[in-house]
Amino acid sequence: MVSRAERGALADWFWTIDRFFLAAFILLMGLGFMLSFAASPAVAERIGLDSFHFVKRHAFFLLPSIAVMFGISFLSPRQVRRAAMILLIASLGAMVLALFFGVEVKGSRRWLAIGSLSVQPSEFMKPAFVVICAWLFSEHARQPEIPGNLFAIILFGIVAALLIAQPDLGQTVLTAAVWGGMFFMAGMPWLWIIILGGAAVGGLLTAYTLLPHVAARIDKFWTGEGDTFQMDTAREAIIRGNWFGQGPGEGTVKRIIPDSHTDFIFSVAAEEFGIIFCMVIVLIFAFVVMRGLNHAFKERNDFTRFAVAGLVLQMGIQSMINIGVNLELMPAKGMTLPLISYGGSSMVAICVTAGFILALTRHRPEKRASERSLFRGGIVAAAE
Repeated sequence: MVSRAERGALADWFWTIDRFFLAAFILLMGLGFMLSFAASPAVAERIGLDSFHFVKRHAFFLLPSIAVMFGISFLSPRQVRRAAMILLIASLGAMVLALFFGVEVKGSRRWLAIGSLSVQPSEFMKPAFVVICAWLFSEHARQPEIPGNLFAIILFGIVAALLIAQPDLGQTVLTAAVWGGMFFMAGMPWLWIIILGGAAVGGLLTAYTLLPHVAARIDKFWTGEGDTFQMDTAREAIIRGNWFGQGPGEGTVKRIIPDSHTDFIFSVAAEEFGIIFCMVIVLIFAFVVMRGLNHAFKERNDFTRFAVAGLVLQMGIQSMINIGVNLELMPAKGMTLPLISYGGSSMVAICVTAGFILALTRHRPEKRASERSLFRGGIVAAAE
């Protein structure tokens, strides 16, 4: 146990970290590791690998991911901005390289092969993009003569163009939704709301017209015709699970669906552990989002407010998309369930997001001192 009387980086971190956030992130990662035992052995056996191949790899990526989350949580807000800038430049460069030298999977070039590992640069781009846009919005709010909003729009255009070029419409929609939410918080004028709303509708219509795989997925969702085997099976597995599940190891969806340990792990959890268990997972994500927005509402610093809100929205919307696909409420989209699904680069990247949230929501002594001085100044002014 660390005493309050102690001084040092570790003691300061221990007494200033948001333990509720930390507990939620650790709990989600623990649930993900537990579910990897339920979902991945059947997938590994089906493709001729050792039964616990994906379990071992999940553990292999889990340890450095936790280290990344804890390491980033020690950073100050200024250091978070600097780290995000470096990460954004590196990830955007890697996304460009992936278009020319990346590994093609199902018609998309999103991955870079580094030795025996495959890295998806766009996963690391997302938290860095949120932090830098929050900084740009805050600079414009602080000094209106600085064209921070314009730079944020240009940056979003670059990111969206690279995602569409892969192509990855799901990540484009996720990034646009989070960016739009932050812009709205920053005081987006109504003219921009109309312009960007029209651009979003036009972009979706263009994607539907020009990208056959996007049109096929949307048509399948609306009409129910075509190959909807994975989504139908996932929904039926959730129904079979009922309230308390079929029991650990008794599910069948993991033996049928190829992506049961990634995109459809929510269905595996529902079938084996029940709907109540899945409701707990949803409540944890809801808690993270609501606590983050509460922090943002109370925060005086514009950069911290926008960044925390954007980061928790990103995690919440991504979880909504994954769960919505499992429930057949949305068209099929390959998107992981944050901190739970199997995935190397996605796990590390989500832990970068979690680390940024922990770093920006710490109760720093200098912030408390500033708040006390503002409070005393208000009392003196009122007395005068």
